[in-house]
Formats: sequence, C-alpha cells, structure tokens
Amino acid sequence: RPLGFRVDDYYLRRAGLDYWEHLEWQVVDNWDNLLSALPSTRRWLFTKKADRSYLDARFEPADVLVFGSESSGLPDSLLDGHPTNSLLRIPTRAEVRSLNLSNAVAVASYEAVRQAAAAEG
Repeated sequence: RPLGFRVDDYYLRRAGLDYWEHLEWQVVDNWDNLLSALPSTRRWLFTKKADRSYLDARFEPADVLVFGSESSGLPDSLLDGHPTNSLLRIPTRAEVRSLNLSNAVAVASYEAVRQAAAAEG
C-alpha cells in the first residue's frame, strides 16, 4: 500500500480482467509483511540499475518477480539487501528513462511462463 489503482469488482470488470478470479493475490502494507507472506523461494528484483538482463535468468515456477513503481522503481534499501545476480533489467535504449510498469511486468512474466512451458516439454 498504497496502491495506485483500485481492485474492486467494478474496476476489474471494466479493465476486462477475465483471469482475475483465477489468481491468488493479496494486498500487504509493507515489504516485511510481503516477505512473511511469500514462500521462501527465489526473488528476482527488476531494476534499471541492474547489469544482468532478464533474458539471462533461468526462472523456475515458484520464483517471485518484484517490480517497483514507474516513477521511482525499487528503493535502494531493498536492492542493497539482495545478491546482484538476483537483480534484473529489461534492456532498453539509452534514451528510455523507464518502461511502463504493466509492460515490464508483461515482458518478464511471459518470459518466466515461456521458460516453464519449455521445461515441461
């Protein structure tokens, strides 16, 4: 919290999110609450400050993908607490300040799903 959008039924239906009922989700108040709610699994933090491309990561089905806000990204205090090999970036042109959050989530999530599907054969 705070969220930059509403998650009640009216707004979800209006956005056309037909898959919402198939998701397991919850809203938490802070990072510590999120960590306690997540399974003890690998976390990938997406940041323009990372050197490693998301294309070099090998995602596993239980991995957690973490994104910051469009305006400020993830805070340094959060990035500093994670190994540098868990920090990923989506390559862009040097002139691009940042990607739209929904686009970044879509790009990274689809790569993770693609890798899981390829592993299943």
